[in-house]
Amino acid sequence: MSTRQVVSRLSIAAGLAFSGFAFAGLAGAATVEADKAAGRNPNELRICASNVEAPFSAADSSGFEDRIGVVLAQAMGRKAVFVRNDKPGIYLVRDQLDKNNCDVVMGVDVSDERVLVSKPYYRTGYVLVTKADRNITTSDWEDQQIKDQSRFAVRFYSPAETMLKRIGRFEDNAAYMYSLVNFKSRRNEWIQVPGDRIVTEVASGEADVGIAFAPEVARYVKSSSTPLRITVITKDIDRPNDAPIPMHYDQAIGVRKNDPELLKEINAALEKARPQIEQILTQEGIPLLEPNT
Repeated sequence: MSTRQVVSRLSIAAGLAFSGFAFAGLAGAATVEADKAAGRNPNELRICASNVEAPFSAADSSGFEDRIGVVLAQAMGRKAVFVRNDKPGIYLVRDQLDKNNCDVVMGVDVSDERVLVSKPYYRTGYVLVTKADRNITTSDWEDQQIKDQSRFAVRFYSPAETMLKRIGRFEDNAAYMYSLVNFKSRRNEWIQVPGDRIVTEVASGEADVGIAFAPEVARYVKSSSTPLRITVITKDIDRPNDAPIPMHYDQAIGVRKNDPELLKEINAALEKARPQIEQILTQEGIPLLEPNT
């Protein structure tokens, strides 16, 4: 997969680097020398984590990726140590992993070229979020049920923006989309619509449809007092002169490119911890797809 096609969560910055968004040093981030990792505690698993990346990760370790990290470390016979900062998760590889502050990044795409990736530990996709009583049951973003809707809550830099352009709803929704981030400019600053805000907009009736990567919203759909429907999108986005933008992604663990031995340990531990990991994902409400490829 080319860098432009990597459009789920943590890898999105790599694609933006090719589309004009300024992430200084990201595309050419160097890996650290092998001897710099020699001093780490073999009884610990240092996990790169963000304090502001709920529901994936949070300062109180309540994120579902935090919980998976603990299970993984236990399966390796290690103690999970979270190395946190207050930056969005897209910066974890550049500002944490590549600087040897920590050793693993949870939830990267298997196609992420910045890191060595583990075997996938789950597969999911982009979803449509609607009020259950609306009876919008399609899984095709180009279906007339979707085209007939007026207001869409989506995340920036995601395939959802392309979908809205294709069905002729992007311009009509531009002002509303920016209202979800208090009209802050996306120029030279990472601005994003939180997953819980997307769900709240749909539940309140402000938005007819929410579109997001399933793990970004699943927890909030599950806990909503308003009955909501979450539907995995089945149709990719075709592009005339390029490969389609996929809607489904295998998620894996990333390590530095000079750390293949750690990767072997992680792959073995993932098999051992698979039942606990799947339990966490199910509790989170994330729709899981088979098979992991």
